[in-house]
Amino acid sequence: MRIAAKAFAKINWSLDILSAREDGYHEMDMLMQRISLHDEIVFSSARNLSLSINGRVVPWGGKNLVVRAASALSQIAGRPMGARIEMTKRIPIRAGLGGGSADCAVALMALNRLWNLGLNARELMQVGAGLGADVPFCMEGRFCRVQGIGERMQHLPAAPQIDLVLCMPAEGLSTAGVFAEYDARPRSPLRLDMEGLSCALRYKDLPAARALAGNALEQPAMDLLPEIRGLIERMYDCGAEFAHMTGSGSCVFGAFSSPEAARRAAAQIPGAMLAQTLGNA
Repeated sequence: MRIAAKAFAKINWSLDILSAREDGYHEMDMLMQRISLHDEIVFSSARNLSLSINGRVVPWGGKNLVVRAASALSQIAGRPMGARIEMTKRIPIRAGLGGGSADCAVALMALNRLWNLGLNARELMQVGAGLGADVPFCMEGRFCRVQGIGERMQHLPAAPQIDLVLCMPAEGLSTAGVFAEYDARPRSPLRLDMEGLSCALRYKDLPAARALAGNALEQPAMDLLPEIRGLIERMYDCGAEFAHMTGSGSCVFGAFSSPEAARRAAAQIPGAMLAQTLGNA
């Protein structure tokens, strides 16, 4: 049996941190949407488990979320399971685009089918939540308001396609490092208007969205990597209606009024990538 799937990246239109928890996690309030940038993963029946990324064999074990997803499902199956997993990786790492979480979500759903485990969507979601905060959202594939540590999702009416330009600084940032920088100084929640922002995006009113959005991790990330600020300013200089860092960084995205405007901007920004938001799955 062979299963081919796409793992789509995401952006955070807005990200607020409401409080820190005793277990080290943070209570979040986010508006998230998946985008067209994606990894491709092929799952094939095999005697043993193996993973290759862009043709390079990855040692089994460690922190790779696809490996952890396969290991978690093998434990549920109660016996060693096998699969050959071949990934074509396009989503940058340490970017805040949710690439690892998207790969993990696809692996859970595909291996559940490949191994005939019969887990339902809720059961798979529970497994995913234990592997990463963004994994449940990546399994849903909808325009969502996401709260808690990623486990509470409010499905929102589909928003129209919006043209994006993505750009990474020369180096990435670790999620743990950015949160540590955030926690190192006194801060209060931004108290962002998520309902107003979702409405603005549904009507593709990008100037209104810009006025309503924010990312509580953006300033801490800029303190660690000032290049982020420069990229946001460059996006606006090149005609973006809306520009922010996504997630914990370090990728910056700009939203543009038309495909032509996005293409013109991408041509002026070294290393830029074009993408579009995607509607509900």
